[in-house]
Amino acid sequence: MTPLRIAFAGTPEFARPALLCLLAEGHQVVACFTQPDRPAGRGRQMTPSVIRATAEQAGIAVFTPARGADLEAALLALGPVDVLVVAAYGLLLPPGVLAAPRHGCLNIHASLLPRWRGAAPVARAIEAGDPVTGVTIMHMDEGLDTGGTIATARVPIRPDDTTVTLTAELARIGADLLCDTLLAWTQGRLRADPQPRSGASYARKLTRSEAPLDWHQPAAVLERRIRAFTPWPGTTAQLRGEPVKVLAGQVWDSTGRPGEILALADGVIVGCGEGALALTRLQQPGKPAQPAALVARRLGWQPGDVFTAASCARP
Repeated sequence: MTPLRIAFAGTPEFARPALLCLLAEGHQVVACFTQPDRPAGRGRQMTPSVIRATAEQAGIAVFTPARGADLEAALLALGPVDVLVVAAYGLLLPPGVLAAPRHGCLNIHASLLPRWRGAAPVARAIEAGDPVTGVTIMHMDEGLDTGGTIATARVPIRPDDTTVTLTAELARIGADLLCDTLLAWTQGRLRADPQPRSGASYARKLTRSEAPLDWHQPAAVLERRIRAFTPWPGTTAQLRGEPVKVLAGQVWDSTGRPGEILALADGVIVGCGEGALALTRLQQPGKPAQPAALVARRLGWQPGDVFTAASCARP
């Protein structure tokens, strides 16, 4: 096999298995493009992206262009490239970049397109209660995740999946799918099929404003949001001005006033617009995550207390 000359663009952990797979397959990864270093952790230290750290360890040149024009200039300076592989990069590709590689730009997208185009496909699939999601290898065009699909893999969403666990599984499957299809694509043995006109949906970016739990919603909806918003932005609630982050919960067979603590048994049982939610793991600001019953005792919660809308707690 003649190794392909590949450029890679990605930023978070989701992208790392694909980069490692390309290297393991013996392809020549000539450069990695990633987002600039960002402040992270309690000390807000400038921290490189996962892809930058991985690429530098492998001896691959790394570029952190802030604009599409800078990306285009850096890519063209590399000389002929067979494919640009993109995985959760975080920067829109200008037309000049899309046209530069011999065989185009391939994106690993964490959904079954055209469902959940956009920034947060994994979280939105969990939040919506989708039973199945997957990975699509897409030939990129100028639209937002609108390019033709080359290959797909379906993945069931388990009842206990969070965005963390499901993203990790999709990253692994997406990396294998990419490496299984890359040579066939460059040799003309695969085609990109247009996405269907029907069934498209947009996975809007997550925001901190979505963190507070609305107890007037059904318990099943709130339980999915807790899993969908793990690890970020998290879900929050507050009682008597004390905010907490809600890390885990389960639908409970009970009814009561929305936001009211119905019982302190197997966790903290809270009434919802439909059914009840048993909060099982909570975190106070500045403290470690703990069983919900322990946090409730510390804060003096009692049945009959009512949660209010929460500002975004920052434990």
